[in-house]
Amino acid sequence: MAAYLRVYPGCEAEPEVETGPRATVRVNLGDLLPLVALAHRNNYLWLQDFLDDQVLITEDLFDVLRAFRATRPSA
Repeated sequence: MAAYLRVYPGCEAEPEVETGPRATVRVNLGDLLPLVALAHRNNYLWLQDFLDDQVLITEDLFDVLRAFRATRPSA
């Protein structure tokens, strides 16, 4: 008599993969933006190392940024 193999589906949820160190420092946006803008304006290469990093922002700031992106400035 042949043996039957039962196949069970695996877990649907993907395991979280930690890609870097956990963020632990809080910085005011007003302190951060001028530094990032200066690095971007002067094309500092080290800034590219962080372009895939995620940042956590408040929901109201996200709403304002999303609305700002959707607007077209008039000249």
